[in-house]
Amino acid sequence: MFMNGTIIDGVFDSSENEFTLQRVKSFHTQSVLNETQINNIYQYLRLHRDQEDGQIITLYDQMPLRLSQEESSQLISDLEKVKSMYH
Repeated sequence: MFMNGTIIDGVFDSSENEFTLQRVKSFHTQSVLNETQINNIYQYLRLHRDQEDGQIITLYDQMPLRLSQEESSQLISDLEKVKSMYH
């Protein structure tokens, strides 16, 4: 099932119960995330959602990508959609 979010896009594979992240902001990527990984990212962002400076995430463990406070909130919403797909 394809998920088109505000900050992320990807495909959820219900047979494997995993989400393949394909886009973060305007950058294309390919990362497979299990439910625990999605939950960890979600919980971290929720705990730090009020930081005025936003967050920095990395793609491929090499490329830093800045998220404003608003983008962090949008990513939380996107992750809530992904979380609802896991069984």
